[in-house]
Amino acid sequence: MKPFNSCIKEQLEAYIDYRKNLGFTDKHLRSTLRPFDRFVEQTGMNIQQAAPLDFMDFKNSLKGEPRSTNAIIITTRGFFGYLVRVQQLQDNPLKDFPLQRENAFVPFIFSPLQTKRMLVAIHRRIRQKPKHFLNDLTVYTTIFLLVECGLRISEPLRLKNHHYRKDDGTLYIEKTKFRKDRLIALSSTVIQHLNNYMSAKDVLKTGDESQWLLPAPRGGQLRSGRLYAAFHQALEDIGLKHKRRIIGNTVFAAPTPHSLRHSFAINTLKRIRSRGQDPQGALPILSSYMGHRKYRYTAVYLKFIDAEQRRQLLDFSLEAQHDI
Repeated sequence: MKPFNSCIKEQLEAYIDYRKNLGFTDKHLRSTLRPFDRFVEQTGMNIQQAAPLDFMDFKNSLKGEPRSTNAIIITTRGFFGYLVRVQQLQDNPLKDFPLQRENAFVPFIFSPLQTKRMLVAIHRRIRQKPKHFLNDLTVYTTIFLLVECGLRISEPLRLKNHHYRKDDGTLYIEKTKFRKDRLIALSSTVIQHLNNYMSAKDVLKTGDESQWLLPAPRGGQLRSGRLYAAFHQALEDIGLKHKRRIIGNTVFAAPTPHSLRHSFAINTLKRIRSRGQDPQGALPILSSYMGHRKYRYTAVYLKFIDAEQRRQLLDFSLEAQHDI
């Protein structure tokens, strides 16, 4: 863990401890505070006398997209808010500091056919030798859960054996993002696959008893790197690799494992609409199922209810860019 180096390093560490004591799990807090620590070290800024205009130089020193710049400014604003709270400052100089206009973000959306082709490609690469079969099947099963349940990539990796409730066909997702627990019902397809996977685990036991539902070799916790490798290899196999593009003020995302979560939500809403029902009426249930902290996070998916929209929007942007 790289330490802070500026004259405010003790205050930065105190702020991180303060957040931890409040129960926040800020994985990126230290790295997001580091640019301001570096700026103070390089410029000798006195934070006791800093005014809003003094932070324009800090903002201009930040490299990257508007979203990244805004994240750093917001985190630094939180740090100054803490200093006001502990009475080390009277006012927060970043309280009304303007943020940059962020690029619009268009996620990559897999169609149901594309997810099926991707899963088939991963399944084909399961090696049949006993020493590899279960490990490869575990990776396939984990990605299968991302597709079928819309999980975050970290969620299946943390599942323990008792989190799968075979009798009632549910998965217990414990303390994930925002420290929210949730119990999700599984489809008959997922239940059947998990039961078959559990049977394979019992038959192919290596003597390494594991607490994890989807263990790594030798019973440890499966790492996300194996999922990324299998995912991107599958995309290459089926010719679905796309680069991230920025056109104007719009970011067209490349496919990642998290795209499967977006695709689950959008394709679910699309199926509801195809039955003649109102997708908006399903948002509260979908929001709860996916573990969203706020209802509006789920409502965003209504903008992309047609997977084809993304392709059409990208094609239009490329044509417009070419014409210009």
